[in-house]
Amino acid sequence: MADKTWLVIAEARDGALRQVSFEALAAARAVQQSGDTVVAALIGSGVAPLADALAARGAARVYIVDRPELAVYHPEAYLAASRAILQAAQPAGMFLGHTAMGRDLAPLIAAAHNWGAVTDVTAVTPGAGPEAAPRFTRPLYAGKALETRTAAEPFVVTVRPNNIQAPQPADDVAADVVAIEPAPVPLRAIVKDVIKKTSGKVDLSEAKVVVAGGRGVKSTEGFAPLQELADVLGGAVGASRAACDAGYCDYALQIGQTGKVVTPELYIACGISGAIQHLAGMSGSRVIVAVNKDPEAPIFKIADYGIVGDLFEIVPLLTEEFRKLRDASS
Repeated sequence: MADKTWLVIAEARDGALRQVSFEALAAARAVQQSGDTVVAALIGSGVAPLADALAARGAARVYIVDRPELAVYHPEAYLAASRAILQAAQPAGMFLGHTAMGRDLAPLIAAAHNWGAVTDVTAVTPGAGPEAAPRFTRPLYAGKALETRTAAEPFVVTVRPNNIQAPQPADDVAADVVAIEPAPVPLRAIVKDVIKKTSGKVDLSEAKVVVAGGRGVKSTEGFAPLQELADVLGGAVGASRAACDAGYCDYALQIGQTGKVVTPELYIACGISGAIQHLAGMSGSRVIVAVNKDPEAPIFKIADYGIVGDLFEIVPLLTEEFRKLRDASS
């Protein structure tokens, strides 16, 4: 059986690789058989210096498409760049992060090349032998069920952040870089500017700790103690749709079926009742702590720890205790 190549399309933001790119590398390495090769690719502007970080995590080769017009994600331009990368790498499968870019680019690549696609993957199981196909696990029905499926090669897979353990970096590894020059393509639209709305210092979709507020925060100012707690824990602030609809925060913070899906190690829900639409976006969290005045709130049914009380009294107490633990360990 011929050796195969597995390709990871890495993603950079603000001059740094996103954590989910390393997790996608781990997914590619999970399907790797003896003799197979895992390679990576970077598309953007000024991304060449990031190649060594991918090599340190296991990429045997890094393809680079580095052009000024690729500084901002553009579907047509990135599809053309990925087409040139595919021609050079000839992979049996491709892995991307299940991010805004990955969710858009993966189906474009699958449709353009008539490949299969498996999206929002949370676990990868290697095939039992050289001829056995790898198996991919993904949630269905707002997380109520899990599907495990295979895909005919070649295929495209997107990996949900914070679900697959990223490989540890090796020291002093230099990347084998291959520069790719895709053929120019006429673009029907040009991105002139991007107005960014973020949830804070930490990317919400990749945060290890999320402190989320619901209608119970009562106002925009009500998010201040949540932000303070998130800062102490090194996490990000999120919100339920009810809080966003009430105008307490920007929709960029929304977690749920129509917002972001997060799977942090710790999720602290403050003043969130636990509507099924919200649970769809956070039920996969490792540990869930709920703070709510209503002891009958649905959120307590899925919480690992529940605190019945006023969030404006409890959250500052949590912040103070976590601050003491942080200071004692530093």
